Amino acid sequence: MNPTAQLLEPEVCELIKDGRYSELRDALHGVHPADIADLFAQIEPAQAALGFRFLLRDDAAAVFAYFTPEKQQELISTLGQEEALRVVEAMDADDRARLVDELPEEVAQRLVASLAPDTRKVTQAILGYPVHSVGRFMTPDYVRIRPEWTVGQALEHIRKNGRDAETINVVYVIDDHGRLIDDLRLRQLIFADPAATVESQMNNNFVTLRADQDREEAVAILSRYDRTALPVVDSRGVLVGIVTHDDVADVAQQIATEDMQKMGGMEALNEPYMRISIWRLMRKRGVWLIVLLLGQTFTASVISHYDSALQRAAVLTIFMPMIISSGGNSGSQACTLIIRAMALREITLADWFHVFRRELFCGVGLGLVLGCVGIARIVLWRWLGWDGGMYTEHAIRLGVAVGIALVGVVIWGSLIGSMLPFLLRRLNLDPATISAPFISTMVDVTGLIIYFTSATLVLSGTLL
Repeated sequence: MNPTAQLLEPEVCELIKDGRYSELRDALHGVHPADIADLFAQIEPAQAALGFRFLLRDDAAAVFAYFTPEKQQELISTLGQEEALRVVEAMDADDRARLVDELPEEVAQRLVASLAPDTRKVTQAILGYPVHSVGRFMTPDYVRIRPEWTVGQALEHIRKNGRDAETINVVYVIDDHGRLIDDLRLRQLIFADPAATVESQMNNNFVTLRADQDREEAVAILSRYDRTALPVVDSRGVLVGIVTHDDVADVAQQIATEDMQKMGGMEALNEPYMRISIWRLMRKRGVWLIVLLLGQTFTASVISHYDSALQRAAVLTIFMPMIISSGGNSGSQACTLIIRAMALREITLADWFHVFRRELFCGVGLGLVLGCVGIARIVLWRWLGWDGGMYTEHAIRLGVAVGIALVGVVIWGSLIGSMLPFLLRRLNLDPATISAPFISTMVDVTGLIIYFTSATLVLSGTLL
């Protein structure tokens, strides 16, 4: 619980318990909706529902938008259909659509059917766009003006109609058919001559989002152009909504969380860790663990194949963890760097050869450094007598074999880790599904092959 909610909890619980609801309403009126939502999420559900019922209408709608889908559904069930509708209809259109989208189908259908005609029309329009598209989290609450108006008329229109808009920092100029032809900052209109036309203030230089665009593209575009809001148009260029920075911030956080979970070797949870059931948590983690376990069986097969070499030179087993971890670590590093660079639009599919070349040179350099460290470690242990006699008189040859193997596995791990994200992106799959554990498993198998091949070539006629 955040500090604000923690401070308020005793007072709020006491007011609810004593039935002093008008005092409760006044106490919470100036508190940020996110803090109130956090507070109600922590106290007893019955108390939360009772306290929520007595919030001011606008406050209740704002707080409801900050609840998790599970908490929203719980409140809808507790408050009853009529009270829940009052809250839902007071929500912003984009928050309302997100709520309906995340509720169970039967609950969502019942809610949409009960909404007022105008509210239902807007909600269904937003829900008509593909999942994870810009259209799903845009809002239709914005200010539109016409190019033939004077600046004075435009400002008067903003004063009359801007109260319910998501933002008035930017207003949008549309033609007779509703097509967007420009966007203007409010600052520009305030300092313009009231008798001048809106058209005289236009430069027709604006950025738009398409309603069917992927939400990740909206995050990248809004960040690139450093805007607080961007207009959303359909295929005909008609303005259908706007996307604001706070909505995009929520989406960016969700995307980053999903990618981190995927790269950790599991399915995205799509809900807070403390609220997901143990069964679902096991299922989302277990699938990948089984895949990785099966992958490690190939590692066991490689070891079995070289069993005779290990029997003749048991000392080779000492350095297997070093070889495996070095290859896996270099692959995980490269994979993480490339996936993040793709997410930030720093690289595209066309850059694959440049990335290949950079990772090849980087792999050679890092491999030589690690190879030298590996050789030095073996020679030093032999010189200090810490090897227990296992290295025998062939410590230098053994060090060279390990060094060559380290160079090979680091180069191979870097190339595999950097190129597989490009392959997945080419196949229209999410590169984040190539998790670091998955890369490690792949490099483990090939790393052992490289190691035993190097050992066979260098130690043949001596230890082997």
